[in-house]
Amino acid sequence: MCIAVVFVCLTGCAHVIPKEILSDVDRDLSFGELRKTPKAQKGKVVLLGGVIVKTVNKKDGTLFEIYQTEMDHEGRPVRLDVSQGRFLAYHKGFLDSEIYRKGRMVTIVGIVEGERVKRLGEVNYIYPYLVIKVIHLWKKEQPYMYQPYPLDYWGHWYGDPWYPRYWPYWRNKYKRP
Repeated sequence: MCIAVVFVCLTGCAHVIPKEILSDVDRDLSFGELRKTPKAQKGKVVLLGGVIVKTVNKKDGTLFEIYQTEMDHEGRPVRLDVSQGRFLAYHKGFLDSEIYRKGRMVTIVGIVEGERVKRLGEVNYIYPYLVIKVIHLWKKEQPYMYQPYPLDYWGHWYGDPWYPRYWPYWRNKYKRP
């Protein structure tokens, strides 16, 4: 019994990227360092999380512009309002831009290929450029709807006058003589 509980706890908190691919990732390379010297990091495998800014479908693949964020223990992007910058990630093959659209969270393992310079507003921005090995698109989170009253054991609200357990009271109270 105890072994089953430990197994469930460990598998419930597993990383979304397979272990075989995570073993190739250079954990010592931070995004700040990658952003400063992308050419010097060429060939290294990195794990990055972020939010899609733009998706462009090309003849032979899909190019993503992503702003980087921190990740939790599962690899999910967190603190979406804090970023150290943007990067470009290229996937060899077609990924639908309606599914992989602006605002969706992704976790990527990619090989650093250098840098690309593109216009960002009125400045020339130097983007680290990756070729994607693995991409994980996170499901959109639905807001949780709170109940106005706590639920009882059967899933009904406490204090609900229309709940059947109150019906005999209402029937008896308003009985015709």
